[in-house]
Amino acid sequence: MRRVAVIPARWHSTRLKGKVLADIAGKPMIQHVWERVKEAREIDEVIVAVDKEKVLKAVKAFGGKAVLTSGRHSSGTDRIAQAARDISADIFVNVQADEPLIHPEMIDELVKVFEYERNIQMGTLIKRIHRKEEINDPNVVKVVVDRKGFALYFSRSPIPYIRPTEERPEAEPVQNSENESGRYFKHIGLYAYTKDFLFTYTSLPKSALEMEEKLEQLRVLEHGYKIKTVETRYDSIGVDSEKDLEEVRSILKKQSPLCGAGCYGLL
Repeated sequence: MRRVAVIPARWHSTRLKGKVLADIAGKPMIQHVWERVKEAREIDEVIVAVDKEKVLKAVKAFGGKAVLTSGRHSSGTDRIAQAARDISADIFVNVQADEPLIHPEMIDELVKVFEYERNIQMGTLIKRIHRKEEINDPNVVKVVVDRKGFALYFSRSPIPYIRPTEERPEAEPVQNSENESGRYFKHIGLYAYTKDFLFTYTSLPKSALEMEEKLEQLRVLEHGYKIKTVETRYDSIGVDSEKDLEEVRSILKKQSPLCGAGCYGLL
């Protein structure tokens, strides 16, 4: 199978305009993402799908490959689908352009699932939650899965609800130790699709739950398709605000300049 990672880079982000070119440790954010995706062993090619000439030029300036797509797309998935029409590949990986700390192993973990489960059409990553404050944070998307690892539902609300019992009147929602299993999983917005399903997905009408939760992946479940989840031990930080941006800058500033793209540390 040929695997291509596409990074949809939209200039007019809702909360932080132009963040894809925000300076982080002397490089635009999109370059940090591109460099880390290039480190993934299971990826054959990395392409940035942009909506502005200025972003196109910035990507080409650091040696990346970019394609110009429509500025009218409402989601990164739609942008990837446009780019995918002219790309020969079996699997497309959707890597968010605001994830400058993404670990290459996360991408490899996701792509490998298509090798040993040939019938899946779409996959994504999940991680156990060990910090209680994340459970009630609507910006942290939670997910519940079935026994085979397929997603049952995604929500900004705490799911599942842990009902108190007589033995445990104040049921602890998670275990505190990283070595113990938590009851909650967070969703990490890294996706992979077969080429055929990518076009099927983007042709589906928006669904009610998708619009209520503002979670695009719910469209897949509501239309009766399955999403395979892969558990990872790695974490990342999506840059949605100035606060997120400063946090990422602080993390990268502490790393040795000799590390390059090979320094990681979010677990």
